[in-house]
Amino acid sequence: MKLLIYVLCSVGLFQGVTLWAADAKPNILVILADDLGWGELGCQGFTKEIPTPNIDSLATNGVRMTNGYVSGPYCSPTRAGFMTGRYQQRFGHEFNPGPAESAVKNFGLSLNEKTIANYLKDAQYSTCWIGKSHLGYQPEFHPLKRGFDRYFGFLGGAHDYFDVTGDASNLILDGNEPVKEIDYTTEMFAKKANDFIQQNKSSPWFCYLAFNAVHAPLQAQEKVLQRFSGISDSKRRTYAAMQSSMDDAVGSVLSKLRELNLEENTLIFFFSDNGGPTPSTTSGNGPLRGYKAQTWEGGIRVPFLIQWKGKLAGGKVDDRPVIQLDILPTALAAASIDIKPEWKLDGVNLLPYLTGTQSGSPHEALYWRFGKQIAIRVGNWKLVKGVGSEGLAGIDEAVKATTANAELYNLNDDIGEKTNLALKEPEKLKRLVTAWEAWDSTLKEPEWLPNRKPAKNANTSTQSKKKKATAK
Repeated sequence: MKLLIYVLCSVGLFQGVTLWAADAKPNILVILADDLGWGELGCQGFTKEIPTPNIDSLATNGVRMTNGYVSGPYCSPTRAGFMTGRYQQRFGHEFNPGPAESAVKNFGLSLNEKTIANYLKDAQYSTCWIGKSHLGYQPEFHPLKRGFDRYFGFLGGAHDYFDVTGDASNLILDGNEPVKEIDYTTEMFAKKANDFIQQNKSSPWFCYLAFNAVHAPLQAQEKVLQRFSGISDSKRRTYAAMQSSMDDAVGSVLSKLRELNLEENTLIFFFSDNGGPTPSTTSGNGPLRGYKAQTWEGGIRVPFLIQWKGKLAGGKVDDRPVIQLDILPTALAAASIDIKPEWKLDGVNLLPYLTGTQSGSPHEALYWRFGKQIAIRVGNWKLVKGVGSEGLAGIDEAVKATTANAELYNLNDDIGEKTNLALKEPEKLKRLVTAWEAWDSTLKEPEWLPNRKPAKNANTSTQSKKKKATAK
C-alpha cells in the first residue's frame, strides 16, 4: 500500500511539473528586415563581404529555412499576411498604397482581420511593435488599435534614418505622440525593443521589431562606414554599413535576452519582407532571378531563420518551403493557444515539422498574385508569370491576372529560373494552372490599386491632389 501511495504521489508530482512546463508561455520575438536580399547574410553562404555574425547566430543556434517565402513581393502586403496568418489577397490587401498624403482613405490592414497581437494579448501577453508599420495611416489602423500595448515607429513605407522631421506626413511616433529627436533609426529601434523587454522580463511578451533597414534612402553612420573602407563603390559601401548596423542592433537585442536569462524561453523569427531591390540599394539575391516587386524567386524568397534554444536543435538547415504566414500559427502553438478552424488561417504551425514529430512538407502548395503577376509552388515545381514573361510588361499594373503564357520551372534543378519547361511538361503545367486558378477564385479584388489609384468603390475622400508625390 505504501508503495502504491508513493507511486501515485510521484506520478501526480510528475504530471504537475509537466503541466506547469506546458503552461509556461515563451516570449516571442519577430524581427523583420526591409528589402534584405536572399543572398546577403553570411549564413546564406553566397558572400562574406558584409559580416552578419549576430543574425547568423540565429542560424547557428536555430534553423535556417532555405526555401522561406513571403506572400507578397513587396512591403505592405507581406506585412498584412504576417499579421493575420492569411493570404492578404483574401481581404484585398494586394498592393502598397503610396505615401500618406496621396493614399486612399481605406488603406490599411482590414479591420475585419484579427492580428497576431490580438491573439497573444488575449492570452495575457504584453505586446509591443517597434519600427515600420505600412499598414494604415488613419487612426483606426494605428498599432495601438490592433492589439499592441506599445508602439514606437512610423506609419509609412520608408523614413529618413537621421532626420525625425524628414517627412511631415510620416512622423516617428511614440504611441500617438510625435518624437522630436532621433539618432539613427536602426539603433533607436533596437534600444526601444530592449526597453520593452527589460520592463516585461517577468511576464510573457511579444515584440515585433520591424527595422526600416536596409530600405532606401541609403544612409549610414560614419563610424560604421569606416568598417567598409575597402569597398570602392560608394553605394555598396553605404549599403554595407546599413546592413552591418542592423546586425549590431540584432546583436544588442540578443544580448539583452541573455542578460535577463530569457534567451532559452524566447521563440525568435527573422525574415525579410521581400527580396533585395538590387538596382537601387545593391541588396542582392544570390543566384535567384528577379528582385523586389516581382514574383520571380528574387522577389519572394527571403532569409528565414527560427531560433528557440532548448526546444529546437541548433545548426539545422531545412529545405522545405515555408512562408511568413506560418509565423502566426507557430507562435500561437508555442503559446499554447488553440487555433480554431473558423479563423481560416493559411499559415501552418511549423513546430511539429521543426522538432521532427511530423514529417513531410507543411504545405501542399504556396501561391502568389500581384496584379498581373502570378506564381504557385508545388514541391520543386513552380508556375510563374513575372516581369519579362511573354505578354507581361510592367511591375504592378492592375490588370486581372491569368495563367496564359505562364512559365514552368523545376527549382531543384534550376534555382535561377532559366529553363522554361512548360512545353516539355504539359501535364505538370496543367496541374499547377488548375491549382492556381482554383485558389485565385477564392480571393477578393484589390481594395486599392498601385500608383495611388483607387479601386472600384474605394473611399477617396482624403486622396491628395499632389500629383508629384513619389511612392515610398
